[in-house]
Formats: sequence, C-alpha cells, structure tokens
Amino acid sequence: MTGRPGRAVRSGGGQAGAGELLELVRSGRAVTRGALQQVTGLSRATVGQRLDRLFRAGWLREGAGGPVGSPLGGRPSITLEFDGSHAVVLAADLDTRHARAAVLSLTGEILAEHSGTLVVEDGPEIVLGELGGWFAELLEKAGHPARVCGIGLAVTGPVDSENGRVVQPPMMPGWDGYDITGRLSRAYTEHTGAPAVPVLVDNDANLMAYGEQRAAHPDCRAFVLVKVSTGIGAGVVVDGSIYRGVDGGAGDIGHIRVGADALCRCGSYGCLAAVASGGAVARRLAESGVPAASGSDVRDLLAAGHPQAAALAREAGRRVGDVLATVVTLLNPGVLMIAGDLAGTPFLTGVRELLYQRALPRSTAHLDVVTSRLGERAALIGAGALVVEHLYAPERVEERLLALGV
Repeated sequence: MTGRPGRAVRSGGGQAGAGELLELVRSGRAVTRGALQQVTGLSRATVGQRLDRLFRAGWLREGAGGPVGSPLGGRPSITLEFDGSHAVVLAADLDTRHARAAVLSLTGEILAEHSGTLVVEDGPEIVLGELGGWFAELLEKAGHPARVCGIGLAVTGPVDSENGRVVQPPMMPGWDGYDITGRLSRAYTEHTGAPAVPVLVDNDANLMAYGEQRAAHPDCRAFVLVKVSTGIGAGVVVDGSIYRGVDGGAGDIGHIRVGADALCRCGSYGCLAAVASGGAVARRLAESGVPAASGSDVRDLLAAGHPQAAALAREAGRRVGDVLATVVTLLNPGVLMIAGDLAGTPFLTGVRELLYQRALPRSTAHLDVVTSRLGERAALIGAGALVVEHLYAPERVEERLLALGV
C-alpha cells in the first residue's frame, strides 16, 4: 500500500481497506486514528468504520495515550496496537531424525514447546500423524484459550511455495510431491477435534533465516543464513521477504559441485554436502574409530573439545567458505549467519579463512559473519512469523473479516 495525504491507495488501486489500516498499525507506521487519516487520506468517519471491524474481530486494541501533539496542550492521542492475544500459531521444525514443535503467540513468543525423535524415512503419513498428536498435547500444555489460526512447518528439502510440496528432497525419501499441507491439517483436526486451519510449509533454512533476520537484524536488507547440520542449505531474506527462486530451489548450496569424488545422498558425486556437512564430518570420524553418526554427534564432540572433530570441522568450514565467496559476491549481503550443528568456532574460523581470501574486498567490506542468535528455535519462530504475515496480509484481511461476520 502506498498513500499520501488526500489520496488513499491500496496496492490494487482504490481506497485503503481494513487490511491496509491493520498493516499500518502492525508496522508502526501509523498508530493513532489521526495518523491513519493522514497517511491514507481517508476521512475520520471512514477510518472509524474500518477500525471498528478490526476491534470487533479482536485484532486491534487501544493502548496508552501518546504524547500531546499540540503546544497548546490537550488530551493525548490514544494509540492503537495489534492484539496478539486473540489467536495462537502452531509450528514444527522437522529434521531427518528429530523434530521440535511449539505453540507461539502472534508476536512470536513460545508458549509451549516439545522436542523428540521423528524419523522422516518413516514416511509422511506416520510422521505428520505423529506431529498432529504433538500439537494436541502442546495446546493442552499451553492452557491457552485462544484459537489456532494456522500451522507452519519447516522441512529439510526444497519446497514449492505454491502448493507446499517438497520437490525431489534428497534427505526425505518418500516425500517428493506428497500433500503435506492436507495431511498435516487432517492430523491436527483428528487429534484436536478443531476445524481445519491453513498450513504453510517451507524449507528449514529459509525459515531460520526469516526468524533470525526479523529477531536480530531487521534493518539488514540482504541477509544470508547457512545451516550446516546433517546436510547444508541456505536461506536468503531480501528486503524483509524470503527469496525462494522460481520454484523453491534457491539456497540449495549443499549440492554445488566442489570437485571431490564423495557420493552425495542426492545420487551425484562431489556435492558440497558430501564433503563438508555434519554428516560428512561424522562419517570421517567414524572411519577413524570415533563414534559419530550424524551432525548432532559432531556437535556434541565439538562441545566436548574433541581435537579431531575440531580439525575436521575447520576443514569443512574452509570448503563451505570457498563456496560462500561466490554467494557473497553475487548477493552482497550485510549479514552472513552460520547456523546448525557445526556452527562453532572451528567451523566459523575455516569459513572466514577462505571467504575473505577468495571474495572481493568490495563484497566483504560491510559484511558481518555471525552465528545464530535464536539457536534451535530459529525455524520455529520463522515458521510462526510466516503464518502470521500470510494471514494478516492486507489482501487476506477482508476475506477473513467477512468469514468472521464483521
């Protein structure tokens, strides 16, 4: 929506509706009735009518009075706030052998959380059915009377955002093209008895990037997160939105060929993930007699100060840093975040060694290379935010208000 005094315009033309007013309040661009009139050009009566619908839906509330705007004094303006208490969001982060799920407020606060073993190779019917049970238990644990407005799910594969289906995921056998949104919606209803709600699915690195950028780097216009766990993937956020490419394949850097002869889970030889992921480091440790089967095992060894694990993690970091030199040169991000099982000092040291050696100085002059702030919760928070931004986007507000009868 663009607007200027005397002219209220929405993205498709015409006057600003309730959705545009809600967006202005949520973003902080206009948080009083007077400011909404000024920004949109709508009359006082029209602003009042549209705000009344948002109040009746429970989406807005009045906050504290703002500062007095006139030097002559007078009553302070009443501020408007998005009321995040009228609903909650469910979110889950599904890894290859482990999952995490949560109930979140509309403002991103985790109200209840559970983690445990879920093996993606068991197939979508079993895994998504189990998640439905987790959600029911979490809602009971949270003790929150607000209704669920949507579900967000992070998965370890490329996702076509148009239909929420994974596309040829190397680490999710049996999931290619499966109707994840439909099955998870049914599982939620079966276990809770509640009506179906929208389900949004995205790649885990995308959602981690989205959550981290919003939480810690909201002013960064180009943000890149690289997750290095059992596999390797990247999420890119540009101007506050996830960049997915034409069909969800953006950021799949784990399958860039790096000239090695190791066999990757995708069936090709020489992929970055085959030589520099947590799984690859675990395999090399196991071959030398160190018990390790996954990226999480490597993480535990690194935390314990295991010297061989540290050396291999640094070597893996150099491999990844070599590829990231191209990524940084292409995207020119302000923040490059390393996350996942290997995101510790040895791996980060290796990344920096090759990144700054290979990338142009112009590309790294204003680059911050950092590690995760949200940790294992990043994808959950990103998934929750994705659902909220989808459901309260201006173009969807009107149809939702009509469905509520307001």
